[in-house]
Amino acid sequence: MSALTVAIRAKRHAGAAADTLGALQFTAASGDFVAIVGPSGAGKTTLLKIIAGLDPAFDGAVSVGRSTRVGYVFQEPRLLPWLNVADNLRLVQPELSDAAIDAGLARVGLPGTACQLPLRLSGGMQRRVALLRAFLIKPELLLLDEPFISLDAPTADSLYDVLAALRADVMPTTLLVTHDLREALALADRVLFVSRGPARLILDHQVALPRPRRRDDEAVTHAHHELMSQHPELLGGLAAAGSHPEAV
Repeated sequence: MSALTVAIRAKRHAGAAADTLGALQFTAASGDFVAIVGPSGAGKTTLLKIIAGLDPAFDGAVSVGRSTRVGYVFQEPRLLPWLNVADNLRLVQPELSDAAIDAGLARVGLPGTACQLPLRLSGGMQRRVALLRAFLIKPELLLLDEPFISLDAPTADSLYDVLAALRADVMPTTLLVTHDLREALALADRVLFVSRGPARLILDHQVALPRPRRRDDEAVTHAHHELMSQHPELLGGLAAAGSHPEAV
């Protein structure tokens, strides 16, 4: 497992008139689950790409440890439509046996689907395959870019259970980008709120709620209400006057 240190001073895309990311610094201990919440266009996906090593053109440094295995789950499942489920999984682990694939699919609630093409699966089923694929490499760092977006509540809840079960095996340091504050409070140990672009950290919030949690739990609802009462502009990417991330 790997700890994570992020110290970004600035990130500007080529040809852009302004920075996408501003000064953005945080750490995550090995095995932590950290959610990143902020308005659309704040640069959250760019941040994940930098951490994954997919975008090296930035001012600053990211430390994830040498030879860290990184699992990445995107907003879309990104399954190749011309390959069946088994062959999509073998893209990351070519040596997987049929038995191992069947066992993995059964574990995420998809028994008997190895020979199915992705287009024959529902959106929720495709996302289960995407989660399984990310965990096949036993990731030490797991990056989740809104993997549950646009799902109905029951489907999302079932996928939260799949994620929790898979994480329990290897406990990767996990970063989740989401617009859904209830989702962040239900899943994460900490929630980092970022401002409008150029993104900077405006609040680092510890989630001190017992597990397991659901988005509609009374405790999650209360925590959501308290945050919004104390920081009404938070989801819009605005910090309360005089607030400092390290002081909250």
